[in-house]
Amino acid sequence: MESLYDVQQLLKQFGIYIYVGKRIYDIELMQIELKNLYESRVIDRDTYLQGWGILKREHHIEESREGD
Repeated sequence: MESLYDVQQLLKQFGIYIYVGKRIYDIELMQIELKNLYESRVIDRDTYLQGWGILKREHHIEESREGD
């Protein structure tokens, strides 16, 4: 996984489709769903950490865009 799209595709494999309408909210909801998958032992630790890092990076980018 390298991008937000890759995380979306991972979630989609489990029937999780996220679209709130505002990108930063979408990312926050993806973080919650990713954590739930990990805590339910549906995905492994490496997949979780990789996805979490991508979501964290994208969230930071969105925060800096909104600050302008």
